[in-house]
Amino acid sequence: MDLLKLLNEIEDILEDSSTIPLSGKALVDRHELLEIIKEIRIKLPDEIKQAEWIREERQRILAEAQKEAETVIEEARVHIEEMVEKDEITKRAQDRSDEIISKAQSNAKDIRLGAKEYADELLRTVQGELGNLQRDVGSLIETLENNREELNGM
Repeated sequence: MDLLKLLNEIEDILEDSSTIPLSGKALVDRHELLEIIKEIRIKLPDEIKQAEWIREERQRILAEAQKEAETVIEEARVHIEEMVEKDEITKRAQDRSDEIISKAQSNAKDIRLGAKEYADELLRTVQGELGNLQRDVGSLIETLENNREELNGM
């Protein structure tokens, strides 16, 4: 940095200058110091501009990095939530599927048992009716035979 060099020159001039006894004051070449101060004034705006640009660039880079970090964190959070949600949905769907299958199997078993009981009852009823019908037919045949014997015996 040129400014530091110029400030060091001023410091050297002051240290090498003659001093006035008992006053603590120094004799310096006024023209030489004014030239150095003029150079400082000329270079100072450039140095300040460069430092300001560096500071602004640093701030911009930091802000950009912070924004990018926040974006990455948000994307990761959303991705994790989606994965958890998908896993939860899949788990709930599997649980619901297992529940539906279990109920369907239970209902099918109940229907099979009910159908067997109904068929058994229906067959017993038909068997009873057939037994009654067989007795009635037997009674009719016996009645007819009796009527025929009576008619033959006449």
